[in-house]
Amino acid sequence: MIFWIVAAALALVTAGLFALALTRRAEDEEHPAAYDLRVYRDQLKEVDKDLARGVIGEEDAARMKTEISRRILAADAQMQKAESGDGDNGRYAKVSALALGLVVLGGSFGLYTQIGAPGFRDMPLGERAAEAAERRANRVSQAVAETKVPPQPEAQVGAEFLELMTKLRAAVAENPDDLQGQELLARNEANLGNLRAAYEAQARVIDLKGANATAGDYVLHANLLITAAGDYVSPEAEASLTKALELDPYNNLGRYYMGLMMWQTGRPDATFRIWDQVLRQSPNDAPWVPSIRAVISELAWYAGIDYKMPTPVPAHTSDGLSGPTAEDVEAAGELSAEDRQTMIQGMVDQLSDRLATEGGTPQEWARLIGAYGVLGDTERAQAIWGEAQQVFAEVPEALEIVRTGAQQAGLE
Repeated sequence: MIFWIVAAALALVTAGLFALALTRRAEDEEHPAAYDLRVYRDQLKEVDKDLARGVIGEEDAARMKTEISRRILAADAQMQKAESGDGDNGRYAKVSALALGLVVLGGSFGLYTQIGAPGFRDMPLGERAAEAAERRANRVSQAVAETKVPPQPEAQVGAEFLELMTKLRAAVAENPDDLQGQELLARNEANLGNLRAAYEAQARVIDLKGANATAGDYVLHANLLITAAGDYVSPEAEASLTKALELDPYNNLGRYYMGLMMWQTGRPDATFRIWDQVLRQSPNDAPWVPSIRAVISELAWYAGIDYKMPTPVPAHTSDGLSGPTAEDVEAAGELSAEDRQTMIQGMVDQLSDRLATEGGTPQEWARLIGAYGVLGDTERAQAIWGEAQQVFAEVPEALEIVRTGAQQAGLE
């Protein structure tokens, strides 16, 4: 109600100012008829002067005085009407002011009903974050989400493959502690579209591995859960993602799904912060990159950031990192010493430029520092190691990865 009172008061004040401007003449503003009166009186004096000099005759002078006097009377009548508030101009100004006031009031509220949110309550940022946290805590489970997913068509496979799957299921049921069997079952059930059976088998894989389960194992489990729920990140999927990111904070697929979960629970601003880093640290051929690029600008608007799309990261090399690999260096061995040095230096400089402008993974920082150490540029390696210590100061796990590059370069 307070909003409507304030909005109505502002609209009335605006309309009143417009009306006042139309109906009230400024105190120092002269009516046009007053200027006409002065001109006509000056013309009368000029007629008398012309008559005295003999420029015009008495008959012409009389006719001119009569015409000028008629104009003086008309201008004087206009002055009197203006002073008394009567006349067409006064009425026109009042009617115009009333019409303009109605347009301002009616147009304002009409426009608000179209693009505003009548009746919607205030949403301070703190309250929004609290509601998003509550929505996240109370969202539906995996089982409930799966009931809302429409049936998917069965995968078309040959009879021989189905027979093998029957034998695999029987073997795993007979020996549920067979790790390799559970891994095969999870992968092939997923290929058949039996996602529930797939994620149940993957959960068994994680149980069997225990402390040896990797971040990839947990991300695979979350991926199967999310796919089975129609791209919905359930609390069960979030639990696997959390464990994966504890083991590998820079697992891009895990971070991508965590960002998706934040979006689904009402925190697109948090999604932007996560996905922006994922986009900058992922190769351009990563499967999640097109999805992020399609919506990252919209997410930036929610986060209140004037966003510029980053330059695509080159596709990863065989070991998952950009920059010169051991294979690159070995291949360069066939070149002359000068050409080899030039080629390696170019690849290192390219990686250095990208990390300086767009950032990258700790593995890439470690590779860059190590590469400069191999090239004998200890000073440059030391400068980048110092910069990396600032970049990853709050992420000890990442800093330890970069430290390996510094040790390789002989800095520690």
